[in-house]
Amino acid sequence: MGRKVTVIPPTISLQTHLPTTQKVKRKVAGYARVSTDFEEQLTSYEAQVDYYTKYIQEREDWEFVKVYTDEGISATSTVHRDGFNQMVADALDGKIDLIVTKSVSRFARNTVDSLTTVRKLKEKGVEVFFEKEDIYTLDSKGELLITIMSSLAQEESRSISENVTWGQRKRFADGKVSLPYKHFLGYRKGADGLPEIVPEEAEIVRSIYRWFMEGMTPYKIACILVEKGIPTPSGKEQWHLSTVKSILTNEKYKGSALLQKKFTVDFLTKKTKVNEGEVPQYYVEESHPAIISPEEFELVQAEMARRKELGKRYHSGNIFTAKIVCGECGGFYGPKIWHSNSRYRRVIWRCNKKYTNDCYCKTPHIDEDTIKQGFLKAYNQLLTDKGSVLSLCEMLLHAFSDCSDLDAKMSVLGDEEKQITKNIREMVVINSRTVQKQPEYTLEYQSYEREYEALKAKYQKLQAEKLDRINKTTVIQDFMEQIKKRKEPIKVFSSDVWLTAIETVTICEKGELQFRFKNGTEITV
Repeated sequence: MGRKVTVIPPTISLQTHLPTTQKVKRKVAGYARVSTDFEEQLTSYEAQVDYYTKYIQEREDWEFVKVYTDEGISATSTVHRDGFNQMVADALDGKIDLIVTKSVSRFARNTVDSLTTVRKLKEKGVEVFFEKEDIYTLDSKGELLITIMSSLAQEESRSISENVTWGQRKRFADGKVSLPYKHFLGYRKGADGLPEIVPEEAEIVRSIYRWFMEGMTPYKIACILVEKGIPTPSGKEQWHLSTVKSILTNEKYKGSALLQKKFTVDFLTKKTKVNEGEVPQYYVEESHPAIISPEEFELVQAEMARRKELGKRYHSGNIFTAKIVCGECGGFYGPKIWHSNSRYRRVIWRCNKKYTNDCYCKTPHIDEDTIKQGFLKAYNQLLTDKGSVLSLCEMLLHAFSDCSDLDAKMSVLGDEEKQITKNIREMVVINSRTVQKQPEYTLEYQSYEREYEALKAKYQKLQAEKLDRINKTTVIQDFMEQIKKRKEPIKVFSSDVWLTAIETVTICEKGELQFRFKNGTEITV
């Protein structure tokens, strides 16, 4: 005897989750986007908005919500697409039933983003219609087609990214320099497309370099710039230490350009990293007008390296800071104010550790005029034997510029690092393919890891030593240039000459001043 089966028809739509008997208009929104700011693209953008507004409003069974837009934004990621993100949020809140857009590539060029968004909307019963591909995402074939089309769009983005990267590197190789002018102090784009100096901004840059060489720290310079009401390169009121440091270390201010300091790691996430040798770099000399002379720029780099080596022992002050040394304890002299509230107010320099030890340092205090007069005597005495001074400089240059011994050691360490890396990879592969005793595996892995870190530390130490030699070479070269061009004794103290010439001044117990010059020559007055 056959069974009686009664079919109960569905009362709710599987796709829209709305009653099948209820004629309810679907709330429909459009999405329009263009990737660039070009005028022709903006025309396309406006046309898309107008088209989807009319397209939705012409359907009697659709209720127009709005057209969401993103203008001049790349689509490889949805992170910074405000219009897109607002549309998705509204859809998840039940304000939209259907989203209409031109194509998969307009929606997203990232497969993961595209599928994640479609599935998120699908869970809430929200459908997306891609007009060009004629795909409805709630259709049974929708997700397969979406995956295929998104993957094709993603490959298109990869191809575009690679073409853009190739174009950039070609410009770098040709020595073509372009600056981020909106965030770069001192330059603007000239009529020929090359950087052009902005006089009033260039003066600020020169002041920053001068203040640094007069003893100020980047933090102190930032404070002064804020007090003076000078805006940052991006037009903000608040200066930060990092901004001042970037100006002090940017080679573009001396008229040269190091190109491709950073590179894009992933075209999807747009993540960048500092170029540590993974891709080529290009150094272009005299690529544009200089605001700071190359000699002054190199002096600043050497001074920055000196302060870094001193660490906490360096305190912001003036040109004598961390230059005056106590002959007894080896500590630095610092400025002290006597009679600060009277007409007898006087600034003297005294050993910072004079009264901190059980036995007081017997070295005397000294005033700045005495230091300046002593410097004039010592420097002029140095000039009387210019030939010997320059010969010594040549010897030092030869010694400091030859880094072949360090390069050889670094090469050996580099090979050892590669071998350890290879061993670790082989261990991991074997462990993934065959059963291993994990405690022994972990111990061996950690042993390799420690060995690798030790080699890395040695390599970095050698790198630092090489950089120190390069800095010393720069200092000696600047010192030599100054000595060569000096035709007669100096009569007036010059802070520029002092900064270029003096390494330290040691104050002895009986008040003698022992001047040590950058080439190692010592003269006592």
